[in-house]
Amino acid sequence: MPPNTNTNTEEQLPEESTQSLEPADQKVEETTQREVFRELAQKQAEQQQAESQKMFTTLTPKTTTEAEEEPTTTTASTIQKIGHAGEVVTEVIAEKTGLPTWGVVAIIILVFLVVFGILFFCVRRFLKKRRTKDGKGKKGVDMKSVQLLGSAYKEKPDMEELTENAEEGDEEDKQSEQKLGRLNFKLEYDFNSNSLAVTVIQAEELPALDMGGTSDPYVKVYLLPDKKKKFETKVHRKTLNPVFNETFTFKSLPYADAMNKTLVFAIFDFDRFSKHDQIGEVKVPLCTIDLAQTIEEWRDLVSVEGEGGQEKLGDICFSLRYVPTAGKLTVVILEAKNLKKMDVGGLSDPYVKIAIMQNGKRLKKKKTSIKKCTLNPYYNESFSFEVPFEQIQKICLVVTVVDYDRIGTSEPIGRCILGCMATGTELRHWSDMLASPRRPIAQWHTLKDPEETDEILKNMK
Repeated sequence: MPPNTNTNTEEQLPEESTQSLEPADQKVEETTQREVFRELAQKQAEQQQAESQKMFTTLTPKTTTEAEEEPTTTTASTIQKIGHAGEVVTEVIAEKTGLPTWGVVAIIILVFLVVFGILFFCVRRFLKKRRTKDGKGKKGVDMKSVQLLGSAYKEKPDMEELTENAEEGDEEDKQSEQKLGRLNFKLEYDFNSNSLAVTVIQAEELPALDMGGTSDPYVKVYLLPDKKKKFETKVHRKTLNPVFNETFTFKSLPYADAMNKTLVFAIFDFDRFSKHDQIGEVKVPLCTIDLAQTIEEWRDLVSVEGEGGQEKLGDICFSLRYVPTAGKLTVVILEAKNLKKMDVGGLSDPYVKIAIMQNGKRLKKKKTSIKKCTLNPYYNESFSFEVPFEQIQKICLVVTVVDYDRIGTSEPIGRCILGCMATGTELRHWSDMLASPRRPIAQWHTLKDPEETDEILKNMK
């Protein structure tokens, strides 16, 4: 029975082995599938990393070294191309001209230097002119240096400055040639009475001396060389074409004496607070005209230095104030300027005398302090006089500038006479004072010759 048992056992073995092998195969298949899945997952992860790196490189900026390397490479390549092109051009020029390449290169370098030198010279000259113009506009003028170098500039003028200032000189010449206008007048001589009647008719095209583009003209009429008798027209406000129509008569003028005299028409621009500016004048030598007939002419005004060529005595400024209710006249002597030189040293010691006169008699007088060694004294001294309202139209105010002399007698420099019997600017100042009571009226006056004023005072008696 034992053999049977063996056979059974042998027959049973393959079944168990088959049973045991089946799960092993299943395990192998499961492991392979897992490995395949792992490989696929790794590949997908690697692809995702690669894509993320690409995106990062595209988004991130280039480093400085990369950014610097690219332009350097491009510039190096362009320089190489330019150099190669230059070599080709030089070879072509050398072949056509028959010169060696080094000669062509030398010629090109020489031309480049010449062009560069011309450009540099032009730029430098332009900047130099710019600096000079800026310096003239910004820096002030040193008068001392100008005075010291004046002779040098006269001897060696700078042609560039002359060409630059040529237009300014032309403008100055045009201004000097500017017309001063013309005057219309009429002359009538009476042989029976030996008198000359002078009529100032009108003026045209006078220059504008005021800020508003107009002038306030008036005319002075007198005879040279004595200048004793002077007449003045009324002031015409804000006009360049005044119409005067005023007649003045020079009496006791024999015909023989008239032939030696010159009639002067001096036109001035009136200014209340400063010196009157002279516009021009017309001189008529009486020997050049026929006084036997009436003469009416237009003549052009001519510029003149000073007042009709007469000697300047100076100007004085003072204010007048009158209070009718109190009968009080206040005179404030402010200042004087450009006085005549009376001393040996070229100066004067001026003081001012104020006098109230009536019918040639001096009623009251006062005087200012003495200002030593000056031609432009400043006083600002006030003086009051009691003048009743009934008497204000009968008196005259005499203002005299005197040069003080300690040893000899003091000499008068010039004088002004104001009052209702005065003429010209003096009469206007007096009228303005009466028209504006209780208010000071200041005005500049030109000093007149003391001898002339003495005759005026005699005629006022």
